Amino acid sequence: MVIRASDTPLLEWTGDTLAIGLFEDGVELTGELATLDSKFSGILKELIAEEEFKGKANSTVFTRIAASTPVKKVIVVGLGKADSLKLDSLRRAAAAVGRVAKKQKSKVLGFSFPLWNNDPAATAQAIAEGVQLALYQDNRFKSESEEKQSQVETVDLLGFSGQEAAINRANQIVSGVILARELVAAPANAVTPITMAETAQAIAKDYGLQIQILEKEECEKLGMGAFLGVAQASDLPPKFIHLTYKPEGTPTRKLAIIGKGLTFDSGGLNIKGAGSGIETMKIDMGGAAATLGAAKAIAQIKPSVEVHFISAVTENMISGRAMHPGDVLKASNGKTIEVNNTDAEGRLTLADALVYADKLGVNAIVDLATLTGANVIALGDDIAGLFTPDDTVASQLEKAAASSGEKIWRMPMEEKYFEGLKSGIADMKNTGPRPGGAITAALFLKQFVKDTPWAHLDIAGPVWSDKENGYNGPGATGFGVRTLVDWVLS
Repeated sequence: MVIRASDTPLLEWTGDTLAIGLFEDGVELTGELATLDSKFSGILKELIAEEEFKGKANSTVFTRIAASTPVKKVIVVGLGKADSLKLDSLRRAAAAVGRVAKKQKSKVLGFSFPLWNNDPAATAQAIAEGVQLALYQDNRFKSESEEKQSQVETVDLLGFSGQEAAINRANQIVSGVILARELVAAPANAVTPITMAETAQAIAKDYGLQIQILEKEECEKLGMGAFLGVAQASDLPPKFIHLTYKPEGTPTRKLAIIGKGLTFDSGGLNIKGAGSGIETMKIDMGGAAATLGAAKAIAQIKPSVEVHFISAVTENMISGRAMHPGDVLKASNGKTIEVNNTDAEGRLTLADALVYADKLGVNAIVDLATLTGANVIALGDDIAGLFTPDDTVASQLEKAAASSGEKIWRMPMEEKYFEGLKSGIADMKNTGPRPGGAITAALFLKQFVKDTPWAHLDIAGPVWSDKENGYNGPGATGFGVRTLVDWVLS
């Protein structure tokens, strides 16, 4: 798909399908749209009246125009209330248009949308992101590719002449989201710790990043007993990935992003039973996928910020070498952990990754993890939980998420709940009581960061969608990539 910033006037544009965005209770055609309707013999006004179109967000109606006209079809999409228009409103409207255009076998699609906040660059970027994310299809594991079906080939953003840089920025970010989607969606026999490391190496090679892959022996020397305790049951070697983007000149700040990287989670000896979703546990590396997706996008954008992308990648399997419930592991900061649940393994891998990142001298650390079902119970499938004791980092991430349209909600860090993690034989247990499970998981992670500002994002819900949702299709969403990129850039 090619997206173009078009200087062609609305009344002169030619193509398969023209998409027009109208606000709720503002569907009366005026100005250029009235002239366009007259050019189409009043068919737009008739369409709006017959379909009782009210402009509600993401609602669409479409019609075919006469064969002799330069535009074959028109899609009218609702943008919701004008006073509540957000960038994500435009992304979602563009997604709705893209899906209708594909069903109508349109190859050349034009957008006539209003500006958000009088900002043509942000508006163009949002539209370009929305239509691309909605139309992406992952057909890698099908014997007959659906790519043979009609695809939208060209998208013209009318009235956005000169916004090529904004469209390019959208393309760069979308490439990172798609990478994350493909990693999460792939089965565990296709994406392993080895292939995750190879993906990181390819990003480093293609975009000029520094890379270090720590093997098991190097992790042992660093005392990463928590990470290696999880990894010891797998026949596949663990990989500790550290990608680094460094800008030209002195960086304005230094950041670390850590992603949980369990390429498959059986639950260990506390094995996940039938009905527990074990067949979906290929998604347990969603944090690492978002981390690599953000690395790919940021490496292309080239901000003046140094960013470290880190993931301790392994499987959580069952074998004669598996860690037992009741084992005591020692993390790389010397803290000891009684493993009272081998299915709470992600926080063990993150513990050593956090200690490692904390020693890099960065200004802030953010980790992402498909960590707890408790967070899904609290916030549902669409919202990630934000846990941090630092108000500044919280504000930054909330702002970035609002801009990107990825929903997060700050959760409490109730220190009293750490009492539930106390152990009789070690410094702490890896899980506490069932109530407040997402909070105790975050409090566990907090023990492995000293003074660096830090935030934890529990993305267990929004990393996957069972059905079409906005610009996300069924399956992996690539959640987190756009928020991370916005956070780094801002």
